[in-house]
Amino acid sequence: MFVRKLKNRSGSISVQVIRKKAGIYKVVKTIGTSKDPDTIERLYQKAQYFIHNSDPNQGQLFAKNTVADLTVKGFMQTLSNASIRTIGPELIFGTLFDRIGFKQIPEDLFRHLVIARLSYPTSKLKTVDYLFRYKGIKQSVSALYASLDRLHSRYKQQIEEIVYSHTKKRLGSISVVFYDMTTLYFEAEGEDDLRKIGFSKDGKFQHPQIMLGLLVGQDGLPIAYDIYEGNTFEGCTLLPALSRIKKKYGFNQPIVVADAAMLSTANLNKLESAKYRFIIGGRIKNESDSIKGEILDKAAEMTDGDSMVIKRKDGTRLIVTYSEKRAAKDETNRRKGLARLEKRVKTGRLTKETINNRGYNKFLTIDGKATVRIEESKIEEDKKWDGLKGYLTNTKLRAKKITENYSHLWQIEKAFRISKTDLRIRPIHHYRRRRIEAHLCIAFAAYAIYKELEMLLKNQGIKMSAKRAGELTHNMYELHYTLPDSLESNRQILNMDEEQRLLFEAIHRK
Repeated sequence: MFVRKLKNRSGSISVQVIRKKAGIYKVVKTIGTSKDPDTIERLYQKAQYFIHNSDPNQGQLFAKNTVADLTVKGFMQTLSNASIRTIGPELIFGTLFDRIGFKQIPEDLFRHLVIARLSYPTSKLKTVDYLFRYKGIKQSVSALYASLDRLHSRYKQQIEEIVYSHTKKRLGSISVVFYDMTTLYFEAEGEDDLRKIGFSKDGKFQHPQIMLGLLVGQDGLPIAYDIYEGNTFEGCTLLPALSRIKKKYGFNQPIVVADAAMLSTANLNKLESAKYRFIIGGRIKNESDSIKGEILDKAAEMTDGDSMVIKRKDGTRLIVTYSEKRAAKDETNRRKGLARLEKRVKTGRLTKETINNRGYNKFLTIDGKATVRIEESKIEEDKKWDGLKGYLTNTKLRAKKITENYSHLWQIEKAFRISKTDLRIRPIHHYRRRRIEAHLCIAFAAYAIYKELEMLLKNQGIKMSAKRAGELTHNMYELHYTLPDSLESNRQILNMDEEQRLLFEAIHRK
């Protein structure tokens, strides 16, 4: 007996078991008919099993294989690339997507765009390819852009509210907030009402950009974000951002922590008039001569971990701390800077026109009309400030609590780093404002999931970064198969390695 595939006039294929006896071919059994290649292949394997089980002599052809071996071989032959799909991103990020509350958004592509941003952060055009290859979802680029437009017009505000509610639930109360801004550039040349040429923190001064202001709570959990024209002065954005959140959520006046560069004296006065408490980095070398003298007098007796409190005329307090580790770093940085400076001086290329007071140029002086030299007295004066760090505040918190709160400002720097590297929020390839805003909304939701994953791993004592967890999802697979007799379709998650299993259990632990 043997198996024959007979093509019918309708275009279907009939799979038959044929017996040849006395030169005559006879149909023993028609196993089935189909036009689907995968189904035809399964019918063919079923016919092979029929021959093996009904004709002992035919079984000699399979003498080296048991029935179990044949079953496995037959099953493996039915598999195709489409049978195995990557399920990791959905198992890990999809679970957190639902847990945070994003499943409330009735836009199917939003889910896929956010998860893709976490697992395979690419352009929207490549996201279409990702959806087809890894999810089996066919989407046109136009459908994806239409989804972005709906996201902007209908759901952006709801997404922001979901993130805020989850962060508030996580923290219990939002008593301290951290604020900073960064620039996001575009792979384009023309400006418009949003994209402007401005001071670029990415070093892309020739590209138009926008400004992104991000407000986070403790542990870097996201609270809100705003976008501004690319030439906006960052110091003018904090108070409007706080006012918007307060109006939207009934936000209490928390302690605001920001870098010194964010706020001018005028802006600090506005912040205080609005009854906000703040902690910002203090520029101790820019203080009055009397305060600088007081700092240096007290610093002479300070040891590692000591702090001093100086009351300023405007009612604020200047907290100054001393750290041996910071002093060593200041010394190392100055030594490296001087080495570069000495090299430039020896070249004779430094002139009066090229000298400014930036960086270690402050150690230079000009003799007469042309001679440029390093002034040792300026270096000795600079050494007196080694290890000292200032914090300006209008709170009544103790010095230790002030420095502790300010030290968490690195969380927002980390948030920008995550957004720009792990989530690849830049460069932005959109040019329409609504799609730029939708793109940032997706990134904001993805960042919320990223931080939730990070916190879960930390709370369970699992030493694994969120970035590493994302990498592990790439090789978590699910097998789609059909039983040969009943033709019943099934799915099976393939066994995970130890690290993947640890991650899976951490996410799904009750």
